[in-house]
Amino acid sequence: MFKVLTLNNIAEVGLQRLPGDHFEVGTEISDPDAIILRSYDLHSMEIPDSVAAIGRAGAGVNNIPVDAMSARGIPVFNAPGANANAVKELAVAGMLIAARNIFGARDYVKGLDQEGDELDNAVEAGKKQFVGFELPGRTLGVIGLGAVGVEVANVALSLGMKVVGFDPQITVQRAWQLSSAVQQVDTLDKLFTNADVISVHVPLVEGTRGLIDTVQLDLMHDDGILINFSRRGIVKRDALFNALESGKLHAFVTDFPTAELIAHPKVIALPHLGASTAEAEENCAIMVAENVRDFLENGNIRYSVNFPEAVMPRNGTYRITIANANVPNMVGQISTCLASAGLNIEDLLNKSRGELAYTLVDLDATVPEDTLAALRAIEGVLTLRNFGKAIS
Repeated sequence: MFKVLTLNNIAEVGLQRLPGDHFEVGTEISDPDAIILRSYDLHSMEIPDSVAAIGRAGAGVNNIPVDAMSARGIPVFNAPGANANAVKELAVAGMLIAARNIFGARDYVKGLDQEGDELDNAVEAGKKQFVGFELPGRTLGVIGLGAVGVEVANVALSLGMKVVGFDPQITVQRAWQLSSAVQQVDTLDKLFTNADVISVHVPLVEGTRGLIDTVQLDLMHDDGILINFSRRGIVKRDALFNALESGKLHAFVTDFPTAELIAHPKVIALPHLGASTAEAEENCAIMVAENVRDFLENGNIRYSVNFPEAVMPRNGTYRITIANANVPNMVGQISTCLASAGLNIEDLLNKSRGELAYTLVDLDATVPEDTLAALRAIEGVLTLRNFGKAIS
């Protein structure tokens, strides 16, 4: 029986993927094997030694101490793409709201207190204040061509926009999904030079913190729109406010408001709504629950932010998995140790990602305790899990 601690309201349709005959799931679980959460801040929590996996029912993992988990050999799972449609729709809505001055126009009408012909005249007279512009023929720059960025780029084309994209790490999978009409550029400067509207879809990591600064914003077409539904720290504060005051930016749209942003007349500030649809919450919960379950039951890793993807089918064999530092001769030491115990390796998969590596080993017999201890004693081994024999 595996124990899973939930730290937020996780969609029930996702938790149903953890059947009660194999999983105990709840908000008051002690010594859990895994934690599933959404926005709960794990940085402020002492994570039990029993935890083998953490699953985030969403894409961003800034609320999880990923580096600390990596050092402990704990994979952190997320749900990339599960909320892509929801965020895409919000990004498109942001473009339309900003381009047509929808919020200002709405506030103007809400402030009218006339009636009858007087109201009609006030409505008609006021519309001149909110003349906007249309999107067809204008250029959208998309920063980050992952699951969300690709969808935003493709739908912008269907709206008649030209689209340029920047992502030096675009995957083959996303490249296939991206329309051939999207022009890819190799620098941010080229993207900003061409763009009327910018939409940001990258995680907040060391390489993206302060990614958008005065240099980039100065290159953008005048009276532009900047949309950031990623993370607050990607756009530098001073550069943003200078661009708003100078007229370089017509509007800034974000769902990471601050008091300063809320007060600025050119800022459209929303709650963090990117994935706040019933469909997205369900999709994220299903995806992360299934991947946490496969890891706990079989040791397979899919959609981890810190460990490599490593999936190997089980065919009735005995299995162990090892998370370790990515150093030379690790597989050789593991194989030697198993051979010394008279165990035959029937299948083996070793994958690495940066400073971490992960190995799945299927064997013809159960691994003795002294052999498990010897494997754990190999320098660089972070965690070892023994699954025993698979159910055929």
